[in-house]
Order: sequence, then structure tokens, then C-alpha cells
Amino acid sequence: MKIKIISCLKDNYSYLIIDEESNIACVIDPSEADPIIKYIEKTQIKLKFILNTHHHYDHVGGNLKLKEKYGASIVGYKGDKERIPGIDILVDDQEIWIHKNFEAKIIHIPGHTLGHICFYFHKNNSVFTGDTLFSLGCGRIFEGTYKQMFDSLMKLKKLPINTKVFCGHEYTLQNSKFCTVHDKNNTNLKNKISDIKIKLNAELPTIPSTIKDELECNIFIRTNNLETFSKLRDLKDNF
Repeated sequence: MKIKIISCLKDNYSYLIIDEESNIACVIDPSEADPIIKYIEKTQIKLKFILNTHHHYDHVGGNLKLKEKYGASIVGYKGDKERIPGIDILVDDQEIWIHKNFEAKIIHIPGHTLGHICFYFHKNNSVFTGDTLFSLGCGRIFEGTYKQMFDSLMKLKKLPINTKVFCGHEYTLQNSKFCTVHDKNNTNLKNKISDIKIKLNAELPTIPSTIKDELECNIFIRTNNLETFSKLRDLKDNF
């Protein structure tokens, strides 16, 4: 499997997961269609599925155009069937979604939205976390509760440490500033920031991160109780 990172909008990432044996692909969270179409037309791959982590427009904005152009099926959480444009295949928490060489475990991770899920491609050591877990951060709590978001992050931190984390936005450098304020003596974090700056200066994505990186550097993942997490989330909202 090959994963192609596609920059969209101002700071969004969509991801094409390409099965090079069959030349078919899934796209995760196409916030807009045109950058996806450009890559598909250039490489002549066949877009078979659109996978949505949640219903926000900057994650589903390209759904209908891509579905109409390529006949792709849209996969999303059953609880969001009224909010995800063009949804065809409804999935549930802990379900294994499979199509040929594509195989992903669905994990319900509410907090940012009530219907947020991630796609954990366990055979490829890759998880697509949308706006729940960011590199060095976590999403704002729009629909859920602090406890829901905290519990969702605790689910993700239990994944194997070599799991690559593909999130929805390029927020890593800004997130690192907040982590530094609250974890200023963290040597791993200092090393991570150096790596972030090298990548950004070379105009490269800071994504993927890994679960190991997040356990070592992400102040939200490193927090072990709901009270501290809630205080940090409030502080981050006004940072």
C-alpha cells in the first residue's frame, strides 16, 4: 500500500491510500475534489472509495464531485448518515471494513463531533485520526464532552507505538508551542520541534507522526486524568 498526502484548502490534508497491485485507491477526507482529481488523472489510478472521519465540510467538501466523477462509494459512521454527503456504506465502532487488500478497523472517537471515527489500517500500521488526534495536539470539543474526547485519546494511545498517525491538518508547529509551555523540560519534544522545523523549511508535511512520538511529546496524550486534560483543553482554546 502507498499513502499519498494531498494538501487541500489552507492547511487540510487528504490522503490517497493506493493498492499498487490493483491500481485502485481510497481517499480519506477529501475536503475539496480538485487536488484529488489532479493526482488521479496524472497517475491513472481508479478511485473506488471515499472514507470520511466526520461530517465537517472541510473533510467532506469533495465527496459529491468525486462520487459523480468516479462512481466511488462513500464510507462513514452510521450515526452520521444524515450529515455525510452521499454516504453509501455505514460502518460502526469496532467493525472491520474490508475491500480486497484494504482493511481498516473502525474506532468511534467522539469529542470533536459526536460521530467522529478513525480508520485504523492495522496491517499497514497506519491510523487516520481526522480532527481528534493531531500531531502534538487534539481537536477542539464542538459537540462532545471533555470526557468523550479524553476517552477517545486514551483509545488511540493504546495502539502499537509504531503506528503512523495521519491527521486532518498541518497544525504541528503551532501545537508544539503550546506543548512547550506546559512541558518545557521535555527533551523528546525539543528534538521533535527541530525535526518539524527542518520539514517545514523544506516545504514537506510534518505528517505522519507516530503513536510513540505522541506518547513522548503530546501534552494531551501524556495527561492521565480527565481534570488535567480538561484544564489543558481550555487553555489551548485561548492560546
